[in-house]
Order: sequence, then C-alpha cells, then structure tokens
Amino acid sequence: MRASRVAASYGARVAIAECGRFGGTCVNVGCIPKKLFAYAAHYREDFEVAKSFGWTLGEPRFDWQTLLANKDREIARLNGVYENLLATAGVAILRARATVVDPHTVEVAGRRYTARHILVATGSWPQVPSIPGRERAITSNEAFFLETLPRRALVVGGGYIALEFASIFNGLGVETTLAYRGPRLLRGFDPDLGGRIAEELRKKGIDVRLRANPAKLEEGIRVTYEDAAVQEVDLVLFATGRKPNTANLGLESAGVRLDADGTVAVNEYSASSVPSIHAIGDVTNRLNLTPVATAEGMSLAKTLFLGEPTRVDHVNVPTALFSDPNVATVGLAEDQARTQLGRIDVYQTAFRALKHTLGGHSERTFMKLVVDAASQRVVGAHMIGPGAGEIIQGVASAVRLGATKAQFDATIGIHPTAAEEFVTMRDKVPS
Repeated sequence: MRASRVAASYGARVAIAECGRFGGTCVNVGCIPKKLFAYAAHYREDFEVAKSFGWTLGEPRFDWQTLLANKDREIARLNGVYENLLATAGVAILRARATVVDPHTVEVAGRRYTARHILVATGSWPQVPSIPGRERAITSNEAFFLETLPRRALVVGGGYIALEFASIFNGLGVETTLAYRGPRLLRGFDPDLGGRIAEELRKKGIDVRLRANPAKLEEGIRVTYEDAAVQEVDLVLFATGRKPNTANLGLESAGVRLDADGTVAVNEYSASSVPSIHAIGDVTNRLNLTPVATAEGMSLAKTLFLGEPTRVDHVNVPTALFSDPNVATVGLAEDQARTQLGRIDVYQTAFRALKHTLGGHSERTFMKLVVDAASQRVVGAHMIGPGAGEIIQGVASAVRLGATKAQFDATIGIHPTAAEEFVTMRDKVPS
C-alpha cells in the first residue's frame, strides 16, 4: 500500500491487486489486533495493582465476545481507511489474486495488465510442523477469531508471536503453557533477554517449558512431546515460523530467483534477478517488521519514479515484543558485539518499578547497554518492562546517531521514570 500511494504521488500510473482485506498481516492478523488483545489481557493485573493504591473494585469479569466485536469493528474501519487512501491517491484497485505471466505482465481475474515495473509484496503465512495430528492445531491467524476462549492452551514457539499469545491467553484467564524446543527463549536476541523474560512469564503463572517439542497431537487434545511427556489441553497454537507467499505466483517461470526458503532474492534496492520485478516486506525475509516493509516501499518508489536510488538501512532497527512484560531492543546483542567488536563494556540494571512497590508485585524491569570499548559508542540497548517499546523508540535515535556512553551519562533523566535508568547506569558489569 505504501509503495503504491507514494509511487502514485510521484506521477506513476499504479494498480494494486488484493484478494483479501487491505492492511496485510499487520492490520488484519498481526500488529494491530495483537496489541489490542495485549491491552485487554493486561487489565487483570491492573485491577490487582489498583487495590494497593486504595481502589476497591467488584469482581472483574471478562467477556471475550465483546473484545472480538470491538476488535473486528476497528479492523474494518482501518480496512476502509486504507482502501480510501489508495483510491484518493489515484491507485487502481483490482480485487482479485494476481499472478506474474512474464517480466512485464500480470494476470488478475482472467485479464492481463502490462507494466514497466512489477512489485511483489505478498508477505508470509504461518506454518505448522508436519507432525501427526497437526490439523488439530491453530496458528496466530485463527487465534484472532476464536469463538470461545479455551480453558487450557499450549503455545508452541519461542519468538515474538509465541510470547505475545502466551501472555494474552494467560492475562485473559486461560491456563497457559509455553513450550519451546530450544534452551532459551528469544533466539537471536540478547542472551539476557531470553532468560529473564522466561522468569517473568513464570511469575505471571505461565508454565514455560524449554527443550520441549510436541511430537504428535491426538484427540482431546492430547499432546505427546519428543521426550514422551504427555499433556492434555483444549487448544494448541503453533508459532513456529512463517513461510513467504511465493507459491503459484508465476515468479519462477518469469525468471525470478527464489532462495531455498522460498523468499524472493533481492539486492539492496529491492530488485529481483529480473530487473523489472521487485519485492519488499516479509516476502524477502530481510527484517519481518511492518515499519521496515513500509520504508522499503517508500525507498523503492523514490528509486523507480524520482530517479533517486534509495536503499533502506537495515542496521539498528528497533523492535518490540508486546508480551507481558514488554521486551524491546535496538542494536547489537552482547554476544554479537563481542564477535564484531572484540572488547566491549556492558552496563545493566534490574529493579522493581515504583508502581509495584505498594502491592508487593515481584515483576522486575531489566535494562542493558552494550558499549564499544574502543569508541565508547553505545551499540546496543535492551529492555524488559512496562512501556519498553515506547522507551526504546527514543533510545534508538541515540544509538543510530552514534551517541557515546558519556553522552548518555550527560543526559539528565526524568525522575521518577524507568527510562531515566538508561542515562544513570554507571557501573560496568564485570567481564
């Protein structure tokens, strides 16, 4: 959508083919409904915390159908907003699935269209492992439309979607298990984040099982793990990876090279092996984040229609998980920094937020800075705690601009906030 609107604003004649609802994964079965569900799930704890501040409440009662109806209404509103933005920009809307015929031809609903440039932005789709009984499981796609909440849920995976849905189910009163085949959650993130978030999830009541991988699902639903352990649940959600939507698009026959995992291979300007065919977003598997995809779309429009070759810098992109508590990060993890830079300094802190001091809640906020010892540049910032995404968004600007630890230290903090800890950490963690 972003590429279409921006290209049209530059004077290009643009058509967009969409067989579903506008907004892609993010608006329909991703970021937006997920964040709405995360808000809903957090209220249970907020009600508990309120008691320590003198508020007396009746017994809170949650209604799943109300949340679903309000979520659906908001998503439908956004679908309309996006379609209207495209129409207003002069983009021709083709409401059907498109396939590529050749480097300059696309077929939509039996009609062929020619174009100087073709853009593939078909995203990705969640995958379920090929185990016996896999048809009994759901993915995040279906989780947004459950008719009723389960009493017991198993979420399988150790990344963004798994942690977020485990937190959502748990917060809404579901007896929740989070199972991950690896030794630590959040593979690829800073090592401290995976270990510490597991501790916090357990405090919230989630049964976190590491080195646990379902081998089969039987009627009931009876889950048998690879180590022969057995568990009975009412719902299994697999959040174990996504596959790019490149099947049966005609890309290979048009000469487009796909990588082994099915992603479209592109250069730094999002061009595929066929010069007239480009690809952006999750279908390229560079960084599967909505803001990255929209940035790629804008850059491509500039490259093709303004004559300004523009590429997206995929370094120091901030990201957040809206688990409970939130996790957010920007820059290098500690292990990555040691490999790339050699000698580094690490600063970190963990504390109980002021909000939790009156009620005795044990949730702890964690913050960490990774610093290049030679230049003293802050090359990584990591956080677990309420509002982590909001805080790291600001810190990301400093990291991207190459701020040094001394410049962080010289910044006066806002007191009392959690964010001020990023500018008050003074003691290095022993190497």
